[in-house]
Amino acid sequence: MSDYVIAPPVIAAVPIRGSSQVFPVRRIFCVGRNYAEHAIEMGSDPTREPPFYFAKPADALVVNDADMPYPPQTKQLHHEMELVVAIGSAGENIPVAQAMAHVWGYCAGLDMTRRDLQNEAKKTGRPWDMGKGFDFSAPMGALVPARGVDVSKGLIELKVNGKVVQTSDLSKLIWSVPEVISNLSHLVRLAPGDLIMTGTPEGVAAVQRGDLLEGVVEGVGTVRTRIV
Repeated sequence: MSDYVIAPPVIAAVPIRGSSQVFPVRRIFCVGRNYAEHAIEMGSDPTREPPFYFAKPADALVVNDADMPYPPQTKQLHHEMELVVAIGSAGENIPVAQAMAHVWGYCAGLDMTRRDLQNEAKKTGRPWDMGKGFDFSAPMGALVPARGVDVSKGLIELKVNGKVVQTSDLSKLIWSVPEVISNLSHLVRLAPGDLIMTGTPEGVAAVQRGDLLEGVVEGVGTVRTRIV
């Protein structure tokens, strides 16, 4: 193989709780409007329409409780608290009944959103990329292995400066974790290192520089970042 003409990019990775090892990240897929109450607050129908997806670059990760820089070109940086699924084995056209066998683990994450840019893109029929996939837009906590973890139910909650702003239960997902994995695998071949952000509950709102965000997914873990 020829030498690279520039230094290859560093592989993005998520820490693993209680381990010195890390989980290398290939792609980050995100499910849109996967809690009924959030769909309503965003002006959409909360029925079980087919799930839809957008993506973030792997290097959008913010890990180890690091600060998140406030991004440019926005006045509406919104928080979206989510359960994140880490794929450990490849698969396509995966049946729902077999989907969980492809999961390596889980973590708590934040889908940070430049809402004004996203809304303008929606109005003009343009892609959402710059509203969702910008630098440092995916703070995540440490991963925990999937074995023994039940993500069919459990508290999902976010505090900003100590005040609860989002709170719900994983049982309220419109499309469950195995259903999301199965559906997405019919669109792309899932591969080890893929992350899936499974959607946010109601209560999304703007944050400012200096705000401390602390999220938890029951039985999974926490995510923490300060906007700077």
